[in-house]
Order: sequence, then C-alpha cells, then structure tokens
Amino acid sequence: MTIVRRGAMAAAAMAIGLTLTACSGLTQGGSGSPGSDSGPVKLGLLTPLTGSSAAIGPYMKDGAQLAVDEINAEGGINGRKLTLTVEDEACDPKTAAAGAAKLVSAGIDISVGGYCSSATLPTISIFAKARIPMLIPAANSADLLKAQSGNVFLINGTGIQQAEAASKFIEAAGSKRVALVDDNTSYSADITKRTGDRLAASAVEVATRQSVTAGESDYSGAVNAVMAAKADFVYWTGYYQEGGLLIKQLKAAGYTGRIMVADGSVDGKLIEIAGRQNAQGVFATMTQTPQTIPGGEAWIARYKKKFGSEPGPYSTQSYDAVRVAAEAVRQAGSADGKAVTQALERIDGFKIFSGPLKFTAEHTLSVGGFDILVVKDDAFVLHK
Repeated sequence: MTIVRRGAMAAAAMAIGLTLTACSGLTQGGSGSPGSDSGPVKLGLLTPLTGSSAAIGPYMKDGAQLAVDEINAEGGINGRKLTLTVEDEACDPKTAAAGAAKLVSAGIDISVGGYCSSATLPTISIFAKARIPMLIPAANSADLLKAQSGNVFLINGTGIQQAEAASKFIEAAGSKRVALVDDNTSYSADITKRTGDRLAASAVEVATRQSVTAGESDYSGAVNAVMAAKADFVYWTGYYQEGGLLIKQLKAAGYTGRIMVADGSVDGKLIEIAGRQNAQGVFATMTQTPQTIPGGEAWIARYKKKFGSEPGPYSTQSYDAVRVAAEAVRQAGSADGKAVTQALERIDGFKIFSGPLKFTAEHTLSVGGFDILVVKDDAFVLHK
C-alpha cells in the first residue's frame, strides 16, 4: 500500500536526473550584500549536528551541498554562484535561534534548513525580521504555518497529510483500538491530534493517548497504559531515539499488535535502538527517501560518489530546497527577499522529487504526500 502518486514521483526523478536547472554558461560574481543583485547567492542551513537527532544532520547538509555543487558546476544562477553556510539546530529552540542569528549575521539570502518543528518555530521571526525567505525541507508542523509572516515555504509534506495517511492505514489494517503516543513537541503533538481527530469519525477507537518526555529512557508509564487499554495498534509520532526505546519496551512487556512511527523516526538508528528483531514489521508514515523513489538510482550514485556514503532521510528534500531557492532567484532576477518570495509563489511545474512543484496559498506542497514503509531486515522499505 502506498499513499504518494508514484507516477508523478517517477517523472520527477527522471527529470531531475536529466537536468538540474535552466542555467548554463554563467560566471562567478563578486561579493555583494544580502539580497543584492551581485556576488554569490548565500544560502543558510539549520540542521541537527548535535543532540539526539544528530544522525540526520549530515544527510541534510550533504544533500544541500550536492545541489549547490551541481548548480555551480553548471555555471550558477544568473551569473552568480551559490554558497552554503551550515549551523546547528540540535532540535533545540535556543540552539536553533542562536544558529539563525549567526546565519543572519553571515548575510545569507535564503534559508534552506529546518528539521525539528519545535526548533524551527523560533527561527521564523528571526528570518522574517531580516526579510529572509525560508524553504523548510523537513519540519512540517502546522504551527509553522501559523507563525509565518509570508516567508515560509514547506518542501516536506505537512502534518495534515501525514495524519491522513496514518489514519487511512490504521483503518485499512483493521485496527479496533489504537494508542497514540507523542513526545509533546509541536511536530509530534500536532500529528497525534490530527490523527485522533480523523479516527474519531471512523470505526477505530482511540483507546489511549499518551505523551512522554523526550530524552528520558524509561517509558513504562506509556507502555503500561497501552497494555491496559488493550490497544492493537500503536502510532508513535516522535523521533527515533525515543521511538526505538518505546518499541523495545513495548515488546519486552509482551505487546504483540502493530506499531507504526511517523517520519521523525525513519532512520536506521531506530532499528539499532529498538533491536533488530523488535523492529521487524514496524510501519512508518514517510515522505520519499532516496531508496524509495522510482528512478532515483542515478541520484544515489552521484551522492555516494561525492560523499562516500549512502544518502538518508531528508537528503533529497534538502537537495530540492536548494534547487527551488536557485530557481526562485533565477525567476526573480535577484536574491532580494521580497522578490524571491514572490517568485516562489509563482513557481508552477518545477520538477522536484515529490512531483511538479506548485505551492498552495498556505505555502505547502500541492502535489505529494506520504508512503507507508515497513522495516525489513536492517532498513525501511516500501510496504506493498
């Protein structure tokens, strides 16, 4: 079973493999100021380099850098090369705010980062004040849209779309009693609430809803509540560190029902933390990963050749965030924040991995959605 329109994704992957951007024969510019029409176009990326989600940071950084290098190898954009400055967000609001301030001081023109929604939220006002557009490749809480001042665009599917995919799969799986478990962060709680709201109109009963504290190691309270509620399906909407421990402790308590995790837990680390045997058959709601994109083999080969490792979650979204930023600068004829924002709103049909890009009025993807993955051996693969 899949949720995404596979044909659109395959077409997008083929198009990306054939061409990067509509630019060629361009030369390096000077050293202009932010938003100027000369010098390099400066991109900034906030991603977790430390903390419990640090495994994701290199994927996002390398995906973005691959796009920068490929665009620059083709001559740049409107006679200008791209640069990328990376700062840590650590999935921590204070660290992310400090990183955003550093990027503003560095004179970036466009932000192409953001992994944890709770850490991305405080950066919105910082970038908005500096009139810097944000193309967010991973964070997808609806709270990001509520907080924006017109400068935020989501490259990832939203929590709304993820909750829809999750509730449909839970219903189709024949579940009668589901347990929803989150980590109380903006991203996680949003998906849990929306999934619960959708299931309220179905034959599936939300038997219990539990919130745990991220960073702890003992989730016996939530595990005991799941067991007492006689849940036959558990949907965990937090990140992989806590998700792996929750799965391990559920299995140790004798839980035998289905388990599904949200996109923040889709990483090999979850399998490692949960234990290989415990993780077998765990489902996930996830936007595309390099390994699940039809026709994505050529892109994976380019990534591996450059970085000597396999690409992971959000490497393609970060790659696309850079490409979309470059396309907006090309169409605007400038890196000025207002001009770039207007160009982003006008983009229609630009090929990215999730399909032809056109932003909705809320600055979310109009095409694309979530797949259902399942753990098989040591990896998440498409569930069919």
